[in-house]
Amino acid sequence: MRNVIPVILSVVVLSVSSAFAQKTAMEAPKGFDQPTAGIAAGQIDSISYTSKTVGTVRKALVYTPPGYSKRKKYPVLYLLHGIGGDEKEWLKGGRPQVILDNLYAAGKLKPMLVVMPNGRAMTDDRPIGNIYGPDKVAAFANFEKDLLTDLIPTIEKTYPALKNRENRAVAGLSMGGGQSLNFGLGNLDKFAWVGGFSSAPNTKLPEQLVPDPAQATKQLKLLWISCGDQDGLLPISQRTHDYLYEHKVPHVYYLEAGGHDFKVWKNGLYMFSQFLFKPVDVAALPTYTVLGAPAATNVRNAKYPQILPDNRAVFRLKAPGVQQAQLDLGRKYDMVKDSSGTWTVTTDTLSRGLHYYSLVLDGLPIADPASDTFYGMGLMASGIEVPGRGTSFYALQDVPHGEVRMKRYYSKVTNSWRQMYVYTPPGYDDNVSTKYPVLYLLHGGGEDETGWARQGKADLILDNLLAEKKAKPMLVVMLDGNLGGPGGLAGFNEGTLKRFEDELKQTVLPVVESNYRVAAGANNRALAGLSMGGLQTLYAGLRNTDMFQHLGVFSSGFFANNPQLSDPQYAFMQANASTINANLKQLWLSMGGPVDIAYANNKVMRAKMDELGIKYVYSEYPGGHTWPVWRHDLYRFAQGLF
Repeated sequence: MRNVIPVILSVVVLSVSSAFAQKTAMEAPKGFDQPTAGIAAGQIDSISYTSKTVGTVRKALVYTPPGYSKRKKYPVLYLLHGIGGDEKEWLKGGRPQVILDNLYAAGKLKPMLVVMPNGRAMTDDRPIGNIYGPDKVAAFANFEKDLLTDLIPTIEKTYPALKNRENRAVAGLSMGGGQSLNFGLGNLDKFAWVGGFSSAPNTKLPEQLVPDPAQATKQLKLLWISCGDQDGLLPISQRTHDYLYEHKVPHVYYLEAGGHDFKVWKNGLYMFSQFLFKPVDVAALPTYTVLGAPAATNVRNAKYPQILPDNRAVFRLKAPGVQQAQLDLGRKYDMVKDSSGTWTVTTDTLSRGLHYYSLVLDGLPIADPASDTFYGMGLMASGIEVPGRGTSFYALQDVPHGEVRMKRYYSKVTNSWRQMYVYTPPGYDDNVSTKYPVLYLLHGGGEDETGWARQGKADLILDNLLAEKKAKPMLVVMLDGNLGGPGGLAGFNEGTLKRFEDELKQTVLPVVESNYRVAAGANNRALAGLSMGGLQTLYAGLRNTDMFQHLGVFSSGFFANNPQLSDPQYAFMQANASTINANLKQLWLSMGGPVDIAYANNKVMRAKMDELGIKYVYSEYPGGHTWPVWRHDLYRFAQGLF
């Protein structure tokens, strides 16, 4: 079934509101890190301070801005280096004084002090020997105490520094990026501005960094996460962003072309510093980035499509010989061609979940060679998975995982070879004496047995439920509900429903129960399906309550405008209401809200069931006739089984 959202193309202004101090470019301009003749320059001092934490005298560099005066008070940025550097690494590799001088000359910075310390808090803090040794790694963690109890008090005693958290920032590159996130987010009473550039593996897990998202949201002025798209440490930044997005913590997630190098870090300083100690337009933060993250549905090593932090998507295709290109994503977007023959388009913000799409080149729809393809809409279509909040129940997590197995079988009903996918729970092959209940799970129209296995993420949903002990271990058999004959609603009649029932009873159940360790009896069988599969569930399930005690009907209902099909079903329910109610432990009906295309059919059907005395449970989850809704349906339905 197609995940279609109505979208209206709009112009997105990638800058802060005019109500704020100034507009900020998306990337540093050429020459931003080169000295400019004739402008005022700041000064770099070397200072020493007594560290009670280390038990020695330590050094740091301090940049004072052009026009510095001891009669003024200044906010402070603490700028941290990487694992192989020291207090001079930024000076040697990034020339921050040049970047900052140029920004001051352009009127883009609030005057501030910038302190560059040695983040290796140990007696011999030189970057020599095995810089990855456990003692040196521990020294980076120990710097938190040195920073808070020794360095900051020294700076605030020696310089005219403002001493409240609102005027204190911390940022760093690589190892220093991890320190900045760890120390800044771990001490929100000390820092209101936090930046991590290409943060290293010393970065704590997000749930440790931000254990109280509401409090972080309240206290942070700005949280900045940036990285190069070719940096091997990108997953550290990505996982942090994913957590912050899920928990609605405002932040910048800034991706750009580059690796683990000063090209990226200098641009990070250029961008981040312009935000500091000024009013921040929180609503605009998700727009600050050069690149998006490659979609999870991309083929291996494909950079596009990309998902921007605000869930707009960028599509790109090199096709110099094409005269016109469009993206068909439920609505058509015109793509723009550059001088190299590369076509690009950026969508509006997309709803979460899987969206089918195609590229239309000179009028010909094709699959995107950079994206995975799925059988949907009756054909192989490209798909893009858009992240969303509240979707952790189908995320790939560090839990025991079951397997999805493909089983071929010969059907005497269709006189043809067919296949099904079977999910076996973790431990299935180890616990050879255990028998399992079975959920038979059906796809929608235009899809096939791969739908729940691929688009639906059924295995991940069950893995996560089992890990949380919210569901009983079970087999999930994902069937092909297409049995030949004319497709679409026009060809959907009682004959096709009866044919499915025959296939289920005469072929599928015997194959499953003779090839897998299955617990016997109706109390160990469930049948569920979405849309077309929901109709098949209603028909075969209600007629065979002696075989299935749990039925799940997702985004479906007998057609309100087709009494020739519907009336016989209601007549059957009326004649067998007492048996249906007595046999079924659960008849679970769910919809994707009023925008679900089957909403009216389901509403009419529920009214008829009420009239006939058929007992059911109804659930509604917003999202329409889409895979996010059906994934949630399976998540909820599976918890009540067996």
